[in-house]
Amino acid sequence: MTVTATGPVEETDPSGDEPTGLVVRRSSAVWVLIAGILGLAASLTLTIEKIELLINPDYVPTCSINPVLSCGSVMITPQASVFGFPNPLIGIVAFAVVLVTGVLAVAKVALPRWYWAGLAVGTLLGAGFVHWLIFQSLYRIGALCPYCMVVWAVTIPLLVVVAGIVLQPQRSGSAVVRAIYAWRWSVVALWYAAVLLLILERFWNYWSTLI
Repeated sequence: MTVTATGPVEETDPSGDEPTGLVVRRSSAVWVLIAGILGLAASLTLTIEKIELLINPDYVPTCSINPVLSCGSVMITPQASVFGFPNPLIGIVAFAVVLVTGVLAVAKVALPRWYWAGLAVGTLLGAGFVHWLIFQSLYRIGALCPYCMVVWAVTIPLLVVVAGIVLQPQRSGSAVVRAIYAWRWSVVALWYAAVLLLILERFWNYWSTLI
């Protein structure tokens, strides 16, 4: 077996029937692990808060801080249970997979390329769902859930990191892919800035009272 180091991944070139796998660079592996930990923690906390609210309708969630940062206002909306059950349950399953993937990646386990491709597709779908929820929170519900925002914050860089792992083999032949990869963290920064500006603009009447 030979192992060649190429950027964020080390690709194994096996012989015989051994499947091809990618050993992810440590920095990328740690990013995946951190995203799994934070996302799972936020999802579990939201689930517990939702259960408490179901048991006692008068319960005030710990993340209900003010009229804008109010988990309670978000949890009682239809958008909080899009598929007929609380959205955080999706997060528990999804981020458990991410967490396990991060542990394996940090341990230098060579996961198949198709696995990383599947994780990239799942993360892309998750990012799409997150942005739908951002729109709903800003312009339909009119409140923000701090724990939900943790999920928003980790999903964006997770998508960039996983996409970078999957697209690594194409970097040598595609100028477009090379450019996207080179500017990936700038894209994340702009992405964060855009969401932050939307939040500031939407709730400026409230934020201005705090100045």
